[in-house]
Amino acid sequence: MTWYNKYLIAYDRPLEEVPDEVIAGVAERLARLQSPTPLVTVSVIAYNEERNLIACLWALSEMKCKYPVEIIGVNNNSKDRTEEIFQKAGIPYFNESRNSCGYARQCGLLNAKGRFHVNIDADTLYPPLYVETMVEALSKPRVVAVSSLWSYIPDANHSKISLLFYEAFRDLYLFFQSVKRPELSVRGLVFAYNTELALKIGIRTDIKRGEDGSLALGLKKYGTIAFVRTRKARAVTGYGTLAADGSLTNSFKVRLLKGLKSVPALFASKSHYQDEESNLIDGPGKSK
Repeated sequence: MTWYNKYLIAYDRPLEEVPDEVIAGVAERLARLQSPTPLVTVSVIAYNEERNLIACLWALSEMKCKYPVEIIGVNNNSKDRTEEIFQKAGIPYFNESRNSCGYARQCGLLNAKGRFHVNIDADTLYPPLYVETMVEALSKPRVVAVSSLWSYIPDANHSKISLLFYEAFRDLYLFFQSVKRPELSVRGLVFAYNTELALKIGIRTDIKRGEDGSLALGLKKYGTIAFVRTRKARAVTGYGTLAADGSLTNSFKVRLLKGLKSVPALFASKSHYQDEESNLIDGPGKSK
């Protein structure tokens, strides 16, 4: 059985359909995990994630980690029962009224006690050794940030075989891209970093997307961005932006064409990027 199968009874389900004993068990296990002196902060951001959050927390509650951890939540101005789930789970959480991944991640970072900070997205499930594996990679000399890989949950429209094919090509592209431009291969749902350095750089809140890559770009000058490719740290998630392309075949074509156009750029590193006007939340274009 796939490690995440049992969590699917609570994934993409309204809160009232999740058994009470599941919620009680999650709260009990999360309470046992919390350390008053954490080495690592696990920060769960959520915007209108009533249908996914409890499954995410369920997976986190069963983590196996030899390092002291704290698990905190950020409710990013949700209009559904997201905050209620944080309350039922019993973990410390913070309300961030300004909508965006940037503001949500910034809120988590500002309230983190751990030396290391692990980003968690509420619509994603993480394997038991995920946090421990990421911290081990972060603890190596000169490593300032790490990013891992992710898979998609098979469904009626996305077979396991087609997803394996899609993910294999995507992972290969991310590998080549990470050699010279690691900041472009980082994804927020599988990202962890040194807390002190991240606070020094700050998380951008003036862009709609790309705050994770922008932070990685800033961290790069302090050390190495490492990539963890073991399945022990491979998360699984829903379809998000992938669904916007329609079928998986069409999504593959769109990303393949985009990737081919950018192949020459893979062989040259960059120290800054020009913002696209369409990605800005406030003000005229700024370089990042």
